[in-house]
Amino acid sequence: MTPAKQQIEALAAACFGEVSAIRRHLHQNPELSCEEFQTAEFICRKLDEYGIPYKKGVAETGIVGVIEGKEPASCCIALRADMDALPVTEENNVDYRSQSPGKMHACGHDVHMACLLGAAKILNTLKDSFSGTVKLIFQPSEETYPGGAIRMINEGVLECPAPSFVIAQHVINTLDAGVIGMRPGAYMASTDEIFITVRGKGGHAATPSQVIDPVLIASHIVVALQQIVSRNTDPVMPTVLSFGKISSNGRTNIIPDEVRLEGTVRTYSETWRQEVHRRVEQIAGGMAMAMGGRAEVRVSHGYPYLYNDPQLTGKLSSLASEYLGGENVKELEQRMTAEDFAYFAQKVPSCMFRLGIANEAKGIMSNLHTATFDVDEKSLETGMGVMAWMAVGMLKELEGNNVH
Repeated sequence: MTPAKQQIEALAAACFGEVSAIRRHLHQNPELSCEEFQTAEFICRKLDEYGIPYKKGVAETGIVGVIEGKEPASCCIALRADMDALPVTEENNVDYRSQSPGKMHACGHDVHMACLLGAAKILNTLKDSFSGTVKLIFQPSEETYPGGAIRMINEGVLECPAPSFVIAQHVINTLDAGVIGMRPGAYMASTDEIFITVRGKGGHAATPSQVIDPVLIASHIVVALQQIVSRNTDPVMPTVLSFGKISSNGRTNIIPDEVRLEGTVRTYSETWRQEVHRRVEQIAGGMAMAMGGRAEVRVSHGYPYLYNDPQLTGKLSSLASEYLGGENVKELEQRMTAEDFAYFAQKVPSCMFRLGIANEAKGIMSNLHTATFDVDEKSLETGMGVMAWMAVGMLKELEGNNVH
C-alpha cells in the first residue's frame, strides 16, 4: 500500500526539529565549491544514523545514497540537493550565523541538503510500503563552473540503477513559506562568461593623437555589442548580454596599452547561444580593427539552459496540489539565472521546483546571494514533506506504467 499523505505529513512534522537543527549546523559551517569536505562528512554521519547505504567521494565530495523499497529493481527516481556555499560575509544577527568569515549559505543550499536528509529519513521509514528505488544525490560545486553535476554524471551517478526522473528543489524569496512554484519547459537560462582583451598603443593622455586608445575602443565595443540583444535577437527569445567589469592599468594621465572586459551572456536556445558567441567575436574584432587596435575574445562556456520536462512537471504539480492544496502551488516565471541541474535535465526527464521561504512579518524577504538572505524555517517541513510525497507518487506512477 502506498504511504498516505497523512503519514508523510506526520513524519515531516516529527522530523522538523531535527531537520531545523541540521540546517542550522550546515548554515553555521559553510564550505565553498570543491571544498565541501566537512559538509560531506556530516551528511554521511546522518545517512549512517538513518541506516541508508551510500557511496561517497563522487566528484570528490559528492554523495549518492540509495533507499530500496519493495522490488527495488522495478523502477528508480533520483532526488538532488546541492552542497556548496558562496563567498559572502553574512550580516544576519542570528544564533546560527555563519562561523566562517567570507563564506555563507546565501543561496539556500543548506536548506536543500536539510530537506533532502529529512525526505530521506521519511522515505527510509516508509520503504516497506512502496516499490522501487530512490537515489539521493548530494552534489558539490553548483556555484562554480564547470559544476558538480556534469562531474557526477561522468562518474556514473545516473547509472546502476538508472533513474527515470530526477527531481530537485530550490529556495526562492518571492514565495512565502508553505508555498512552492513550478514551471514546465524552459525555466532557467544558459550562462557563459565573455572575456575580451582590447589592445592598442598606450601613451600620455595629453597626446591622444600619438596613441591607439584601448579605453575608447573598449567603450565602443560595449555599446556596439548591445545591438546583439536589441537588433539581432528574436524578440520572443530571452537574451541577456551584460558587462560587469572593465579594467586597465592606466591613470588619469596615462592611456594604457590594453583594457579587459568581462561579462555574461544568457539565453534559452543552444543554437542562438552559439550564434551570440560568434557575433560577439565578430563585432568586437571588427570594431577594434576599424579603430586601429585588436580585440581577443574568449568565451568560457557555462551551464546549458534548464528544461523542466512538461509531463513530469505536470505530474509533480498535481502531486504537490494534493499535498499542499492547489492554492499553495504557484506558476513560476522564467528566470535568467542559471543552474547546473540543467545537465541532469539533458540526460533524464527532470524538474526543478521552487520552495518558498519568505515571511514578511518576520522580515525574511532578502534576495538570494545577499548578505542578509535567510529563510522562514517553516519551509523545511514543507520542503521535506512535499519531496517525499513526490517521490512515492512518481514511484507509484512508474510502477503503474510498468516502467523498468
